Amino acid sequence: MNSVEKRAILGVGGIFALRMIGLFMIVPVFSVYGNDYAHATPFLIGLAVGVYGLGQAVFQIPMSLAADKFPRKPIIMLGLVLFAIGGIIAANATDIYEVIIGRALAGSGAVSAVLMALLADVTREEMRTKAMATMGLTIATSIMLAFAFGPLLVGSLGISGLFWLTAGFAVLAMVLLWVVPSPMRVLKHNLDSKSIGQQLSAVLKIGDLNRLHIGIFALHLTMTAIFVILPHQLSEVMGLSVRQQGMVYLPLLFIGFAIAIPFIIIAEKKRKMRQVFLAAIGLMTGSLVILALGSSWGIGIILGLLLYFMGFNLLEATIPSWISKRAPVANKATAMGLNSSSQFFGAFVGGAMGGLLLNQPNLLAWGILAVIMAASLLLIIPIADPPYLSSTTVTIPKNIDIQDWSRQMLAIHGVDELVVMAKEQVAYLKLDKTQLTDNSRQELSHLAQSPLDI
Repeated sequence: MNSVEKRAILGVGGIFALRMIGLFMIVPVFSVYGNDYAHATPFLIGLAVGVYGLGQAVFQIPMSLAADKFPRKPIIMLGLVLFAIGGIIAANATDIYEVIIGRALAGSGAVSAVLMALLADVTREEMRTKAMATMGLTIATSIMLAFAFGPLLVGSLGISGLFWLTAGFAVLAMVLLWVVPSPMRVLKHNLDSKSIGQQLSAVLKIGDLNRLHIGIFALHLTMTAIFVILPHQLSEVMGLSVRQQGMVYLPLLFIGFAIAIPFIIIAEKKRKMRQVFLAAIGLMTGSLVILALGSSWGIGIILGLLLYFMGFNLLEATIPSWISKRAPVANKATAMGLNSSSQFFGAFVGGAMGGLLLNQPNLLAWGILAVIMAASLLLIIPIADPPYLSSTTVTIPKNIDIQDWSRQMLAIHGVDELVVMAKEQVAYLKLDKTQLTDNSRQELSHLAQSPLDI
């Protein structure tokens, strides 16, 4: 990776990590500590855990549509401001309804998809797989750390202290946004001429993207429901306090993470994404069956969680990379927005469902989640492997009109997309090598004022 890509991954990864840790720290503890709020009921506690997902689901798409028409970074800043305000409201809450309002407002800062689209803008096609996989692993690791440290910190900080941390993380994320390069996208087809309906239609017609949306929905539905149900079962079955439960999550999460890494590499390097993806969903289905049958014993809970975390890490790492490969060039943020909406709507449904299942028999509660994951596997099986394209880096010649130079580049047959970073004097060309001719290669070398290895 070049210096621009490394800086982008550092900045975007840091923003993702801060947001995810802030959002998920309360998930493994709120089903217990939520009872301290006025008017709390099992359903409202589950709703407070999952409602941020509803805010994300509702606002991901409009923010992503805007990010395909306007610069991405101001939209990200707006989302981080909303995220911080929501954390402050929840931190000062005295009843469960105020917590729900704060979590919903934090969720309305729905910029996950815009962040992914920004990262895709500033990474070359060959490096994008690595960058997106890195983001997937960052998200998975951040959620793991949140699940582990939430129970450890809540005893000293209290639940309101965790919400104050969320607001503080949002401010740090705003600072990190300045690290990320500010790209200018230049496309063959002007998106301004397309209506919002046409933007959505172009993405919704792609069946494989819809299957990825189903996968992320089921993943986050089951994950959120698990951490509403699980604290009580760990207390009843294994005699663990909420603070002690973090020491169960942490080793299992990291063991699952370590086991998943070789399969993530195989998926990317060996182009086996479909096989690994379907196997991960099958593994998660099996893990929920184990929890349904064995959650009355500590070993059943431990084994079920370990297998679930393995599948979780695999899906979180592969889905962003797959979306970036399969999404239309001009509608990248829109496609990622739909996927993020599916993700967070799943979290909302999972939180509410976890509240409803909290007092149900173990076999019924875990069995319902296993059926949901199995149904998603059946719907996703027809998915095809993603396309694998190429790109090249060009140093922008000095003392030229960048707009005119960009138009000339895009006019060359075989060039699909151009991302210009004027400050860094670098441009990325997305190429269809099957369409390149000797003449087009010569034109590219001439405009770049240097030979290109294409």
